[in-house]
Amino acid sequence: MRFNQTTPVHDLTYSDVFLIPSRSAVPSRLDVSIAPRDGTGTSIPIASANMNSVTGPRLSAALARRGGIGVLPQDMKPAELDAAIQWVKRAPVPFDSALCFGADDLVSDATARVMPVAGHGTVIIDGDGQFVGAIAAERLGTALGGSPLGDLIGATERAATIDVDLLASPRAAFDMLASAGADFAAVVRNGLVIGTLSRRSALRSELYTPALDSQGRLLVAAALGINGDVAGKARALVASGADVIVIDTAHGHQDAMLRAITTVADLDLGRPIVAGNIVTADAARDLVDAGANILKVGVGPGAMCTTRMMTAVGRPQFSAVLETAEAARELGAHVWADGGVRYPRDVALALAAGAASVMIGSWFAGTVEAPGLLSRDDEGRVYKESWGMASTRAVQQRFTGSEDRELARKTLFAEGISSSRIYLDPLRPSVEDLLDMITAGLRSSLTYAGALTLAEFRDRALVGIQSAAGYEEGKALPVSW
Repeated sequence: MRFNQTTPVHDLTYSDVFLIPSRSAVPSRLDVSIAPRDGTGTSIPIASANMNSVTGPRLSAALARRGGIGVLPQDMKPAELDAAIQWVKRAPVPFDSALCFGADDLVSDATARVMPVAGHGTVIIDGDGQFVGAIAAERLGTALGGSPLGDLIGATERAATIDVDLLASPRAAFDMLASAGADFAAVVRNGLVIGTLSRRSALRSELYTPALDSQGRLLVAAALGINGDVAGKARALVASGADVIVIDTAHGHQDAMLRAITTVADLDLGRPIVAGNIVTADAARDLVDAGANILKVGVGPGAMCTTRMMTAVGRPQFSAVLETAEAARELGAHVWADGGVRYPRDVALALAAGAASVMIGSWFAGTVEAPGLLSRDDEGRVYKESWGMASTRAVQQRFTGSEDRELARKTLFAEGISSSRIYLDPLRPSVEDLLDMITAGLRSSLTYAGALTLAEFRDRALVGIQSAAGYEEGKALPVSW
């Protein structure tokens, strides 16, 4: 990457910079590869943040199915973390995980989990797990919330099923749905529901390469902190099936982090070690020397983070990524840019600065796959709640069961947002919808730079610095001026 003018004397964030097009011989954005090649096995450079309101098993599976990786948070209880990892490992690869209900469950139970938009839906099963019917989400939106789901099952819903043995290819799946005039159906084996399929998900299976382990199961990462039995926690995560170990703390450039990295590295678990968060080249060198393979970069850019306003500590994210990535590359390591992305452009800029992948938090919190139920405000807009990992809410969850005085003491020092409404985009309510938008933008960014791979993109990217007015000029207007 190079600047089109003198190297700036002050730090920059994503809105301060832009990409300048170069001569390109790339004929199509479908000709480029956006695989990170950072040792994790992912095929797109996207990871979900290890936040309680962002990453659970359902989002992890959906993300890995399209080539990324979800990082399950360290605040989950050991049994819950093990169950979440196992759930991802059992999840289907060529089709979606089913959202199942019983016939006596209410419409309101279903609409708390899925939005009434095309391509989504719920499956009704009996007590033995046998298929009863598949209800398209759009129909849920027109039904009374107090109605049993069984009342919505008619001939159309009973016929909305595809036998898994007939799914020879994504194209065959799409054609079967199209010929039946259906957009959503359950996938069954011997009458048992094993997943769901829509026309859009069939198309995605042709465009994306899933992120899989050596046994053909979806990849999943899991986080742990730097305190307590670090070695025991790391062994437990690998025993459960975690493919990547993320060692996480707010201030990654500290002795306790270096000890934790060394402890996990000495176990020789055969898993990439991601560690952070950091923002400097010195920190990058120290963490890599301790045994980290990937560095998590970002202090303060996240939407739920108040670190910079509380402590004045942090760094504008573009410069943080640029500096740490250069240091990591010299040592054969990689960087994940963590936080601060609000548009696809920001993802492209992080990768141009040298990141191998980009971690996304609050943006993904506003999806149907994220943990938690859907809520609706007074105007009927759908949202989910999100909160920072150092907030009062997170601290109370993390130390549930602690002695009352100790919990109250820890809560005194909490920081970050405890409750924020992240509204779902009705046009893109799924994490997969966001991935479509992000990867489409990123692929186009590579073609503008004349790059076929992310490595070429980092080399060829030409970056300019802009004013606030220049940034505003680039935004589309929802209404005329």
